[in-house]
Amino acid sequence: MKNDRVIIVGGGIVGLSAAYYATKRGMNVLVIDRDEEQTKGCSFGNAGMIVPSHFIPLAAPGMISKGMKWMMNPESPFYVKPRPSLDLMNWGIKFWRHANEKHTENVKQLLADLSLESRSLFEEIQSNDDIGLVKKGLLMLCNTQKGLDAESEVAVMANELGVRAEICDSKRIAELDPAIKMDVKGGVWFEQDCHLDPNKLMDVMRRRIKESGGEIRYEAEVVSWVKNSGEVSGVVLKDGERLAAKKVVIAGGAWTPGLTKGLGNKLCLQAGKGYSLTLENPVQLPNLCSIFAEAKVAVTPINGSLRVAGTMEVGGNNLSINPRRVQGIVKSVKQYYPEFKDADFKDVKPWAGLRPCSPDGLPYIGLMPGHDNVVIATGHAMMGLSLGPVTGQLVANLLDGSQAVDDKLAIR
Repeated sequence: MKNDRVIIVGGGIVGLSAAYYATKRGMNVLVIDRDEEQTKGCSFGNAGMIVPSHFIPLAAPGMISKGMKWMMNPESPFYVKPRPSLDLMNWGIKFWRHANEKHTENVKQLLADLSLESRSLFEEIQSNDDIGLVKKGLLMLCNTQKGLDAESEVAVMANELGVRAEICDSKRIAELDPAIKMDVKGGVWFEQDCHLDPNKLMDVMRRRIKESGGEIRYEAEVVSWVKNSGEVSGVVLKDGERLAAKKVVIAGGAWTPGLTKGLGNKLCLQAGKGYSLTLENPVQLPNLCSIFAEAKVAVTPINGSLRVAGTMEVGGNNLSINPRRVQGIVKSVKQYYPEFKDADFKDVKPWAGLRPCSPDGLPYIGLMPGHDNVVIATGHAMMGLSLGPVTGQLVANLLDGSQAVDDKLAIR
């Protein structure tokens, strides 16, 4: 038994990033993932965006009123499935308490700094391996004047935080991405945003971990903990196997609360289901990734294909496909990209993934209260891929005690 081992529970981008930076520091790392190796989990089917522009948390001013309005529309960007759940009620109350300007002011610089640092780390990864990194920025596209006015305010705030943003009319938008016909009033160009190929990234991270001496085990589900005098000393797998560990990282995404419950802390977290559709031969292919501001839909060119992703459906750990919500995504594409028709999506199979959402819109990155050898890394919502590398570095800091993490990210 390897008593110096670090076991990382979760093989998504956050877990792999933690393993990557831990192995770089000479730690003996084992990653355990509940799914099959080829399962296309949330880290694979996402929009592949690196977004310093996303410094406003999910719990933002106006989200409660918008959410109530969207609840009436089965094709809307956001939906909370009503169900008798104390966990959901607790999450909703905390979300409501944080959806205000004071909270946004308190966390926006932290989120911007984390994203910019993560962007630099992606550049380091790309310098030795191709992860499909494209550094052309992101277009926040608006097809209403109201939407453009709102995003222009965000652009002003972004520049104050060190995130470069240019407010654009429709002519400037067309200059920035002439490859695709758009029906928009204007938008904002976030120059430092990037996009990449999630599949390439995950393959590179897995390989680098193994090359550094780390191990990855699939189809190994952690169901409980081995404890010695109250301290976690290992994990118990579903088949009964016990694996010893000196330290543990829990990066289980939406499944993390079920794991932390056995340690006396059921993390306040809800799964936010998102969908994506990948068109292998799109009628037009943009050069830049974009977000449709009013529809909350992301579009990303990836190796000649076009990935369209959207919706936030809070409804438990349920991966079933809701056709009406998928139709809402398709409808929005036609509104901003008029060359696209329903027929372009006819044979495209929708993908669904679960984003781990904290109630205040900040990830959980810190030590588990009462367990100094257990690190939590989850709750990134739509920012999991974007903040993956910087989260991995922060986790490695916690594991070797080299640097503290901002208190705002602590388990709360």
